[in-house]
Amino acid sequence: MAPKAEIINGIKTFTVLENNPEVFNTLSAKLGLSPSYEWHDVYSLTEPSLLSLIPRPVLALLDASIPAIYQGKGPDEPVLWFKQTIGEACGSIGLIHCLLNGPASTHLLPDSFLSMIKAEAVDLDMEARAKLLYDSKDFEHAHQSVAEIGDSKMPSLDAEGHTGQHFVAFVKEGGRLWELEGGRRGPLDRGLLEDHEDVLSPRTIELGIGRVIELERASGGGDLRFSCIALAKKVEE
Repeated sequence: MAPKAEIINGIKTFTVLENNPEVFNTLSAKLGLSPSYEWHDVYSLTEPSLLSLIPRPVLALLDASIPAIYQGKGPDEPVLWFKQTIGEACGSIGLIHCLLNGPASTHLLPDSFLSMIKAEAVDLDMEARAKLLYDSKDFEHAHQSVAEIGDSKMPSLDAEGHTGQHFVAFVKEGGRLWELEGGRRGPLDRGLLEDHEDVLSPRTIELGIGRVIELERASGGGDLRFSCIALAKKVEE
């Protein structure tokens, strides 16, 4: 039986998810991503032989590693961003950011949770969007149902089980690279991309996930742990 979400310090809190393809492929399917796409491990950001193992184009990256407070809403906004108000839900909210933005958003199954949440959230402000996810039992059940996969663990009041990781989503939308994390004040525009560049192209890495890694390294963290998965076409066996 899947573990239940808990109320910790007055906040609904999910089980921390492990950042691996099995977990996020299962969660993506439950939420409504087309079965033609799947998450792939990224073993290197620079080694061509390892990068060649991932089908291209890559639609999104999910990394487990600001402007004024975001006020955007409506169909004219370049990306759909959600503030995180659920404890330890950064993995599933990172997934939401990957699947509701960029080219992945065109591969959602009709009448799925993702399709419905996208339609409902577009015209809501930041707080209302956050409440939409916070109150969603479907979102909670989907997250918790994959918590037994991998090394997912429920945090406790003394913070045991909290990994300290943050999930950062990178998507290409409107010809620009966007960095999306629910714990920030809003979406971050990281720059213009060429038509042929996807989110795993060399310059895109430099603008996005590579910059995040360098900032973490420069901050003096001696134990820099990095885990990244990429969304692309499913490899037929």
